[in-house]
Amino acid sequence: MKKIGVIGLGYVGLPLAKLFSTRYSVVGYDIDKARIEELKAGKDSTLEVDENSLKQALINENTDQKGLFCTYDQRDLTDCNFYIVTVPTPVDSYNNPVFTPLLSASKLVGKLLKKGDIVIYESTVYPGATEEECVPVLESESGLVFNKDFFVGYSPERINPGDRKHTVDKIVKVTSGSTEETGKTVDELYASVILAGTHLAPSIKVAEAAKVIENSQRDINIAFVNELAKIFSLMSIDTNDVLNAASTKWNFLPFKPGLVGGHCIGVDPYYLAQKAQEVGYHPEIILAGRRLNDSMGQFIAGEVIKEMARKGQRIKGAKTLILGITFKENCPDIRNTKVIDIYKELNALHLDVDVYDPWASFDDVKKEYGIEILKNKKALDITSYSSIILAVAHDVFRDLNINKSADQVVYDVKGFFERQKIDKRL
Repeated sequence: MKKIGVIGLGYVGLPLAKLFSTRYSVVGYDIDKARIEELKAGKDSTLEVDENSLKQALINENTDQKGLFCTYDQRDLTDCNFYIVTVPTPVDSYNNPVFTPLLSASKLVGKLLKKGDIVIYESTVYPGATEEECVPVLESESGLVFNKDFFVGYSPERINPGDRKHTVDKIVKVTSGSTEETGKTVDELYASVILAGTHLAPSIKVAEAAKVIENSQRDINIAFVNELAKIFSLMSIDTNDVLNAASTKWNFLPFKPGLVGGHCIGVDPYYLAQKAQEVGYHPEIILAGRRLNDSMGQFIAGEVIKEMARKGQRIKGAKTLILGITFKENCPDIRNTKVIDIYKELNALHLDVDVYDPWASFDDVKKEYGIEILKNKKALDITSYSSIILAVAHDVFRDLNINKSADQVVYDVKGFFERQKIDKRL
């Protein structure tokens, strides 16, 4: 009988655990007690799982019956025979990969391992990390022998936060295993719940590499159009108009300029770059794309300042409103948001900056970035600001009365508002 333990109940782990619980007994584990209590009450602050389906999936006891049991007590994982690790893999302030959450999860699982168990990793890593970094921890903690007593799989997550169309069951799942038989077992496990089907990669390294290049490819393509935006700004050409014209060619790729944040596209290329340098190759395109995309917050702030100067506005002390702080639209995820770069640049230039985002948690933003966002729409007086920056294209912002005027600059990062309502867009 299959019993699955999912380690980490965030944006990736919870939807996966809920999906597996439709067929299997699943123990969802997280070290955050508040998160577990929230889930037990049928609430998901990430908004990836709706309240009704979460409540339907939950079971109150740790049994062998299908359903999802949530816990912060690792002892509840003891009788699982599949362990799926879905913890974050961030980078530090120097953009070096941080394996601390992954290795901590591996230690936890290692203490629970029994002969015949399979550990599956979903966290994004560089090629080779699962077997080079995680497996030794599993062996050390368990006293068991890899590929003799226990086995490992890798199935990279493809969760797109806030996307209600491409949910976990509707995205093809890449699978792999440390042996041929393990690969087949892992593939069959996922295939039993993934409606879109699976792709069994020939090795764990191939599956790891496939994941890390998916986001690196997007990062590089966005970097290209961001560079175009910088060039066309100097030429007084609207980038979006150019892209709309170019998109009439059948094989033109319709990428848009913008801020590249979040926990995937803005992070994963550094994992690949790190491994490339370890094996003696200095990646040029990957790192150039990262540098360019990381420069966009400063660029946008500079463009706003230019528009304010053009209108004769006083810069120092000017009230500025940033609309949106999450890393993408219609989603509460603030991890690695690049909107903060705009805020910091304007703040350094001594502007008085407010941030309004009804999707973001006031407490989470204060804890993560040390700034206090406006708590509600009542605190918002559009007419009181010298400049307004639309940074995130939340649907709710369409209800705001945004119109450019002689006394106010409106800068649209996302091409969200009608052209006649703004002064400039990225």
